[in-house]
Amino acid sequence: MFWQLIFSSSFLFSVLRVSTPIVFAALGALISDRAGIVNIGLEGIMLTAALGGVIGSAYTGSAALGLFFAVLSGLLFSAILAWFTLKMKTDVILGGIALNLFASGGTIFFLSILTGEKGTSSSLPSKVLPDITLPLIARIPVLGDILSGHNLLTYVCILSVVGLWYLMNHTPLGYWIRAVGENHHAAESVGIDIFRIRFAALLMSGLFAALGGAFLSMGYVSWFSRDMSAGRGWIALAAEAMGGGLVVRTTITAAFFGLADALANTLQTINLPSELVKTIPYLGTIIGLALYAVRRSRREQKKGRS
Repeated sequence: MFWQLIFSSSFLFSVLRVSTPIVFAALGALISDRAGIVNIGLEGIMLTAALGGVIGSAYTGSAALGLFFAVLSGLLFSAILAWFTLKMKTDVILGGIALNLFASGGTIFFLSILTGEKGTSSSLPSKVLPDITLPLIARIPVLGDILSGHNLLTYVCILSVVGLWYLMNHTPLGYWIRAVGENHHAAESVGIDIFRIRFAALLMSGLFAALGGAFLSMGYVSWFSRDMSAGRGWIALAAEAMGGGLVVRTTITAAFFGLADALANTLQTINLPSELVKTIPYLGTIIGLALYAVRRSRREQKKGRS
């Protein structure tokens, strides 16, 4: 029964579904890291955007406006991080952790002010973004069951991977971001504005993370709950590190963590202890990081010998 569940189109469909927020956040981690800034605030951005989407859609009655408010919330949050980090010279790690803690408590505070609830937004009539049926692919056996019928943001995520790859490898902005991250002194010597490039990179990082947060409350489920990002921002940072700052490798690594999450959801259907099942995504992260550390250590040893 277990293998039938794993090797099924429904399981692969769920892998794409649960990978979406992790891939979004990993793309955000990648673009800021390539500019030389580690965005520790991804978790907080996702939470803020998730709540912004729910509140925006509930009070406007529009899922599209809800998505707009989710993105706006994430951009505002990342702009605050960028301002304190780049302008006020705050330590980026401490600043990111502080904003994550603020988002964890602040989202519940604002939710309680609006609804009187401190757990979920079940009393808000929030909207969800539509699922999309792909006209031609949906007719293909098995493949159609895997690729068609996903939430709109899942397809936006796939397009974002392609778009970011193109941006980083074939546009002047991508070259500037990479130059600033690799050697900001050299970049500055040829006239590149370090502040503007890093500020833009953090805003784009916030945009991707905000889309991941919007998916959580407007695609994955239809409500907001306390700390619903559930460590996905931290997992995304691990995926980006293992991906070596490359778009395709980072996406594949994020999808691996999504697979672990989907596996945990699937195993809940065969009566395994829920406490054990819930550790699978985090166990997968630890194993992935351990393998990455071993591989990197061996590579450095080979370089030292040569």
